[in-house]
Amino acid sequence: MLNAPIIMYAGMTHLGLNSAAAAAARGFNVVCFDMDSDIIEKIQRGELSIEEPLLVDTLNENAERLTFTSEVSAIKGCDVVYVAPDVATNEANQSDLNDLLALLDVVTVQAREDSAVIILSQVPPGFTRSKNVKGRTLFCQVETLIFGNAIERALNPERIIIGCLNPSKPLHDGYRKFLETFECPLLPMRYESAELAKISINCFLVASVSTTNTLAELCEKIGANWEEIVPALRLDKRIGPYAYLNPGLGIAGGNLERDLETVVRFSKEQDTDADVVKAWISNSRQRKRAAVRVLEEYVLPNHQDPLIAVWGLAYKENTHSIKNSASLETISTFPNCQFHIHDPIVPIEKAQHPRALGFDYPMAAAVDADVLLVLTPWPEYAECDITALAVAMSGKTVFDPFGVLNSRQVVQSGLNYHSLGKAPIWAE
Repeated sequence: MLNAPIIMYAGMTHLGLNSAAAAAARGFNVVCFDMDSDIIEKIQRGELSIEEPLLVDTLNENAERLTFTSEVSAIKGCDVVYVAPDVATNEANQSDLNDLLALLDVVTVQAREDSAVIILSQVPPGFTRSKNVKGRTLFCQVETLIFGNAIERALNPERIIIGCLNPSKPLHDGYRKFLETFECPLLPMRYESAELAKISINCFLVASVSTTNTLAELCEKIGANWEEIVPALRLDKRIGPYAYLNPGLGIAGGNLERDLETVVRFSKEQDTDADVVKAWISNSRQRKRAAVRVLEEYVLPNHQDPLIAVWGLAYKENTHSIKNSASLETISTFPNCQFHIHDPIVPIEKAQHPRALGFDYPMAAAVDADVLLVLTPWPEYAECDITALAVAMSGKTVFDPFGVLNSRQVVQSGLNYHSLGKAPIWAE
C-alpha cells in the first residue's frame, strides 16, 4: 500500500493481538509490541493464550505484514501507535489500569512527535484528558470487540468513535488514512464523550438483556413462550431486527459489569440518578442463579447426593474467559455435591470444587448423572445424540437455558426439559 502509515499495537493481549491481526488483514504493515519478551516469543512460536475464532488463520495469512517485538526502539518507527492492553477488572468489577499506565508512559516517551498515539483500551471518562501532553497528538478510540467474534468485529466495525482534544480539527493524517480503509462512519468527539460512548453502548445492551430476562422469566411462570414473542419485537422499528432478545444467565465477562459499576460510581460522585442501572445489576444477579433454582426445586429434594453433569464452564461460547461465569457460580453454590464437567477449552481446575471431575467428552460427563446443566452454548453440544444421552443419565432433568438441545427430542427421549423463556416441558 503506497505511502501507507506503519501501525503499532502495544500490548499483546486479546484486544491488541486481534486488532493487530485485523489491521494486517486490511493491508497495513503492523508492529506488535509488548514489553514482556516471553509473550512475544510465545506468539512467534504460535503458542497463543487467547482462544478466538479466525485469529490463528488471520495471523498466518498476513504473517509477512506482522512484526513482533519487545524492543521499545520499534515505537519510533511507527506512524500510528495504539496502546491496547486488556484492562482487567477486580472482584468489584472495577478497572485495574496499572498495566495500561505503564505501557502508555513508555509509548508517550518513545513515540515520535509527529506520530499519533491512540488509547484503545477501555478507560473511564476523564482518563484521556488527564494523560494529554502538550505537543503530543493523543486520541482515544472506542473498541467494540466481542469475545468469540473479535476478528470479524475488528475487520468490519459499524462505526469508529474517536475521542479528540479538539474534534473540530482534522484528524492526524496517517491515523485518518488508516481509519478510512474500514469504510465506515468516523465519529470524532471530545475525549469524555468517546469514553462515555462505550459505556452508553453497553448500558443500552444491558437494558435489552435485562428486559429480555425479566419477561422471559415471567413466561416460564405463566405458560407463555418467549420465542413466540420475539418475532413481534424484531418487526417493531423502535426495537429492530438486531436487538438483543435472547434470554440468558445474566451478564458476564467483566466489561459490561465494569461499565455499570462506573455509571453507579460517577452518578454517586455527581449526584445524578442511577437507580435503573442498579436494577439491571440486581436483575443480572437474580438471573445468574436460574440453574441454582432448578437444582433446588427439581433435583435436591429427590436426591440425597445428586450427581450433577455440567456442560460448559466459560461464560460464553468461543472463549476461554470465565469472568463472572454463571456456570462457576452455580458450581460454587453447592460445595458438597459431586459434579462431572466438560468444557472444550476451560480446564477442570478452574471449577475450584473439591468434588468436581473433568471429562474429555460431554457424553462421558453425563453418564449416571441425575441432572444435566448445559451452561455454555458450545456448538458441539447441539450435536449430541439425545437418545444416547437419555440412556446414559440416571435422572430425567435437563436444564438447557440457551436452547442448545432440541427440546422435542429431549422430551421424546423421556427427559424433562427446562429452559429460559418457556414453562418446563415434562416427558410423557
